[in-house]
Amino acid sequence: MRTMTMGRAIILSAASLLFVIPAAFGQTINQRKVDQQDRIAQGVQSGQLTAGETRNLEGKEAGLNHEEHAMRAADNGHLTAGDRAVLNHQQNRLSRNIYADKHNARVR
Repeated sequence: MRTMTMGRAIILSAASLLFVIPAAFGQTINQRKVDQQDRIAQGVQSGQLTAGETRNLEGKEAGLNHEEHAMRAADNGHLTAGDRAVLNHQQNRLSRNIYADKHNARVR
């Protein structure tokens, strides 16, 4: 049986916090959508996002909204815990895409 070293235990503990902390703050799906739309708008205004990048991000956001709508329709207007987890994962991915597009060398 392998024992966990202290360093490995610390790394695993820190990594697990990355999953617990966002849930503890309880930001709603709707608030994340608003925040991400604001980040996209700020990127357009500052010139950090090109027209193509903006179109791509807006399309991904629209797809996420459509999927959320379908999930709610399937469960009488509610989201299951599994639905929320899937949407959270997709919003995390979209957030990384926004960051990457805003911080690449392409500008308007």
